[in-house]
Amino acid sequence: MRYRKVLNFNTDWYFLNKDLENAKNIYPGDNKLVRVNLPHSNKIVPHHYFEEKDYQFISWYYREFYVKKYKGKRVIIEFDGVMSVADVYVNGKYVDGHKGGYTSFSFDITDYINFNEENVIAVKVDSTRRIDIPPEGGVVDYMLFGGIYRNVRLVIVENIHISWSFIEVIEANKKSAIIHPKFELINLYNEDKKAIIITKLMDEDNKEVTTKETALIIKTGKNIIKQEQISFLKPELWHPNHPYLYNIYAQVKIGNRICDDSNTKIGMRKLKFKDDGKFYINGESFKLRGLNRHQMFPYLGGAMPDRGQRKDAEILKYGLGLNFVRSSHYPASPSFLDRCDEIGLLVLEEIPGWQYIGDEEWKILAKKNVEEMIIRDRNHASIFLWGVRINESKDDHGFYLDTNRIAHSLDSSRQTCGVRNFQESEFLEDVFTCNDFEYNLEGKLKFPQNIPYMITEYMGHMYPTRSYDSVERIIKHAVYHAKIQNCQYGMHNLAGASGWCAFDYNTHADFGSGDRICYHGVCDIFRLPKFAAYFYKSQMDPEIEKVVFIARYLIPSFNEDYGDEIIVFSNCDEIDLYAGEKYINSAKPDRINYSNLPHPPFIFKNCSWWEWGASNIASLKAIGKINGKEVVQHEIFPFGRPDKLVLKPDYTELIADGADCVRVVIELQDKNSQILHLSHHPVFFEIAGPGKLIAENPFSLEAGKGAVFIQSGREFGEISLKAQVDGLPPIEIIINNMAMQEEIVPVNGNI
Repeated sequence: MRYRKVLNFNTDWYFLNKDLENAKNIYPGDNKLVRVNLPHSNKIVPHHYFEEKDYQFISWYYREFYVKKYKGKRVIIEFDGVMSVADVYVNGKYVDGHKGGYTSFSFDITDYINFNEENVIAVKVDSTRRIDIPPEGGVVDYMLFGGIYRNVRLVIVENIHISWSFIEVIEANKKSAIIHPKFELINLYNEDKKAIIITKLMDEDNKEVTTKETALIIKTGKNIIKQEQISFLKPELWHPNHPYLYNIYAQVKIGNRICDDSNTKIGMRKLKFKDDGKFYINGESFKLRGLNRHQMFPYLGGAMPDRGQRKDAEILKYGLGLNFVRSSHYPASPSFLDRCDEIGLLVLEEIPGWQYIGDEEWKILAKKNVEEMIIRDRNHASIFLWGVRINESKDDHGFYLDTNRIAHSLDSSRQTCGVRNFQESEFLEDVFTCNDFEYNLEGKLKFPQNIPYMITEYMGHMYPTRSYDSVERIIKHAVYHAKIQNCQYGMHNLAGASGWCAFDYNTHADFGSGDRICYHGVCDIFRLPKFAAYFYKSQMDPEIEKVVFIARYLIPSFNEDYGDEIIVFSNCDEIDLYAGEKYINSAKPDRINYSNLPHPPFIFKNCSWWEWGASNIASLKAIGKINGKEVVQHEIFPFGRPDKLVLKPDYTELIADGADCVRVVIELQDKNSQILHLSHHPVFFEIAGPGKLIAENPFSLEAGKGAVFIQSGREFGEISLKAQVDGLPPIEIIINNMAMQEEIVPVNGNI
């Protein structure tokens, strides 16, 4: 039983896409307003070729709500993210505001509420370019899409309640674990209160492991409470290869009555970068292999609901075989971090910024970002480093002394880092992190001048690559990534390296290819893989998934096909290559040129199929073997004519909350189910039922593929999406829009 009430406050809002005089008093039913649900982007934009001004404006959000049944309680509104400035009004009265779009904030709105009547909340959202707020001030290589773009909740609590909890892991090994529960308790009574805090540690099966009770006096106002440390034997350890999450259930008891509670998921693990340069988890060295990730999505910008945020984590872990991700260059969505905890994807999380450091007021906000980020996210098992420096900024001794001090005061269990782009930088953090691009095209990295050391970016702008570029370019793109990872695996005093970047992303006019996209990803902006993605995936443990990928196309042009060398990315220990039914050769991993990788590529030389008769080759097939046994294969064919259009939804269900989204991947295939990589066919869509299409319509394929999104409506039922390409029959998929199970904030007094 939960003693606090957490209500979904995402549904049934109204939106005004401009600022008006006295806008705070507009009634939600006004015909100037549009009905929306949260998370919400203030402007749906094309996936490329748009301008920053399209979303840089002031807007308003409105919601009616009734809370009569909670009279006598405290009502707190929680925002996970509003870009960039939020000013909150209840019943026309100003409550408070928040500056910065990447951290969460909350306000107690109890004193502004009419408990017996309808209430109206109005939120003014300033999404203009605010150079007084990080990360703005200079040029920024990413976009700050506007709106209330993350979740909103209403939390109902007593006068004595938990503001935050932090369960610090002091020690964790196979024999025992020690945790230190800490809480901020709020007492809104005019007198001190005797209380008991009951902290229960529960396992994944919800069985009690141990309990600690602490008697205390809760003084009026804010109280920082530190319970005695809790130790227990034989913990299940959290590790990227076997993540295990415990639940901490805390209760505050006054007399015989429980007045508040909280649930916190934690992982028992010990993280440490040591003086030998290596990263250790639970006492074992662990080489870090990652990529950077921007939270931007096509059309929706940052306003991707939980389902899409969680899917990103899964793509990084399982689709790309990574063991860590850098959340560049700002704190990530809580739902993304939740999924990282669950699947074992380590996260470097950092404060918002990009090269620019502003005036003292700007720095105060940046330091506030450090505080808000760590207080919100320090219970996440996946976070292993706090980034407390503005990305690629100049040294600022006093400022960065402060950011490190704040981080250590809020969380002594994790180390700090600061991402810079010059090795001569002052080293104030616990781990020296640096972007390294200079010799990337030679497959080289610089040797560290400071230890511990981790490389936080490489490649990216050194070799931008589109999915529809020449086969030579997309192969070279993959090879460059492979060579740099091989280099970093050979540097034993280097903790790890993360490439730039996982996904292509929207950026300002000053960067990218001129269409508002940086094509720096190993996947495109729709999260669809380029060849380089398969290199990363091939580094994963074959016990998780066996991978084999022929990194080329079967094309007849002598000058287009990358010559007579065939590269296969695989985590097998042997590859047999066939041209049609003709056995060509077998190969072992190339440990001469890639001696350090866990799973080097396989290189087949002198494989010019013109000598075999290109027009006679039915296919090229790579069969992966482990211990002599065939376990996986990849076969490619000469390209044929368009045979079918395929729609692949990530999920077949949505929640009828008006915001939930599913990605639908589109592929134009030939008779062998190969994607026609030079196709730019327009695809025409029709949607019916309680949902809407988020996409260009028609959508022009890029390299024979792409993706659109279906967003749920508020009614439940079947959503039909039909798609057609000229010359082929239409296809249809059905998505079931399921009724919400979460309790929502009532919009009228009859609920």
